[in-house]
Amino acid sequence: MELKKLSDHIWYMPFEEERDRPNLGYVKGDKMSLAIDAGHSEAHIREFYDLLQKEGLPLPSLTVITHWHWDHTFAMHAVTGLTMANKKTNGHLLECMKKIEENGPDAFLNIHDSIRIEYAGGQEMIVVPADIVVEGDISIDLGGCTVKLIQTQAPHTDDSTLVYVCEDKTLFIGDAACSDFQNGIKDMNLAEALADKIRSIDPVTCVEGHWQPEATENTLADLMI
Repeated sequence: MELKKLSDHIWYMPFEEERDRPNLGYVKGDKMSLAIDAGHSEAHIREFYDLLQKEGLPLPSLTVITHWHWDHTFAMHAVTGLTMANKKTNGHLLECMKKIEENGPDAFLNIHDSIRIEYAGGQEMIVVPADIVVEGDISIDLGGCTVKLIQTQAPHTDDSTLVYVCEDKTLFIGDAACSDFQNGIKDMNLAEALADKIRSIDPVTCVEGHWQPEATENTLADLMI
């Protein structure tokens, strides 16, 4: 796996299908750096950090979360710096913690082979809430680079946060454009609401959780299928 540079301020570690690992984003400003999503496990985030260090990039001061799903959040306990999530995302994480505390990790291991592969060898499954919980949209000044966190309706989950790197006109959307993760059905009203939000932001490039970066028009076309 290699770290890819997308633009002046943005790098990312590409997604991997076998372990259902999403793209992990990295944004470097003059004063601080920020990661987008925490990854599937401690092993996942450590690989990401190794790639950053090989490129001479500082580890992130802040990691922002696009939504609560395990492949984006279950390494939050192992990140450097602080984590940030919206209130709904944090509520879901607290529910995950409770499930594991009461019933062990099987509730998640039984969801899909990819999770069992990620956690093979007895790797412990640890879930923690965010250090910083936010409501509504916020802007973060990294120094010469502004990142906006934008909450939105989306067909995949009820807690989606978009991450927009303003100077680079790049929007990280997590899995927001995907169908509902429970029933596999895409609610087209929610898809249209997300499309309207993306159009209002007007990015040049969109980065989905489990796909290569694409021109915005391609992302919108895929969203409406």
